[in-house]
Amino acid sequence: MPDDLDIRLLRYFIAVAEELHFSRAAQRLFVAQQALSRDIRRLEDRVGVRLLDRTTRRVGLTPAGQKLLVRARELVALHDRALRELHGEPRSLTVDVVGPGLTPSVVLAAARRKAPHLEFFARFHTGTQAAVPLLGDELDVTFGRSPGPLDGVLQRPVRREPIAVLLPSGHPLAERAAITLESLRGTGVCIRAGNHATPGWEHALLQLLAPFGVDAAGAHPHVQGVDELAQHVRDRDAPILTMTTQPEVPGAVLRPLIEPVALFPWVMIWRDDIEHPGLRALHEAVDELVRAEGWLDAPDDAWLPRPEAG
Repeated sequence: MPDDLDIRLLRYFIAVAEELHFSRAAQRLFVAQQALSRDIRRLEDRVGVRLLDRTTRRVGLTPAGQKLLVRARELVALHDRALRELHGEPRSLTVDVVGPGLTPSVVLAAARRKAPHLEFFARFHTGTQAAVPLLGDELDVTFGRSPGPLDGVLQRPVRREPIAVLLPSGHPLAERAAITLESLRGTGVCIRAGNHATPGWEHALLQLLAPFGVDAAGAHPHVQGVDELAQHVRDRDAPILTMTTQPEVPGAVLRPLIEPVALFPWVMIWRDDIEHPGLRALHEAVDELVRAEGWLDAPDDAWLPRPEAG
């Protein structure tokens, strides 16, 4: 086995491992998909083991790939840190945005526009329960539902995002301009599909459904990624509760949820010992979006989960 690894190949592997989709990873890296696939095979040849399971429907990490991902992140981070220190540049800021296209991704994109000279890295975790323990280690900032007061951790409200309903395009409810919560009774509505479906989300949604007698579909593995979500919509032919920022899903339509207008309370969370210009850019981005988009506004009769509802 060769005694060195190519940082560029490791960087490409990290992107594929996080996206679990070659096309999206190629777009993220600004390279051709064919070239990316070729370079991943080069990396596998170099380390002498298969890192990814590829089928026509999905990409997954092998056990060896899972092990390498941990070390690859460390090696790339150390490489980048060494170069920044040599050039006197501030280190990068690693931000958990939960999933592509969601509210935290909107904040991060705005922060990047405000501070184009800084380097931000996005990570995708499964909510604050998984991400908060990594603050100060693998992460600098995370987003999600508030975990409550924690020593050494600060947080601020970011958005009260309206909850929406994702429906198969042929579903009877898809003809409506908006979906009442009452109309979801008996539909087998799903709350575990989509990158937004974290434990904090599920806890909030169970609070929302119970008073209306709406039962969520039986437990199943967490569905992640637009391609898998589209497959889940086809397989289940049932409504899915999601966010208004849900990226477009082939074969499905997005409708607002009403009666009540239900809101999900996003917060930004970071360690209290972080001093970084990227954190300031994130705060400025949130301030701007709150002012311009009314992200913290709520109708008088809006629903919020407890304890956020007060």
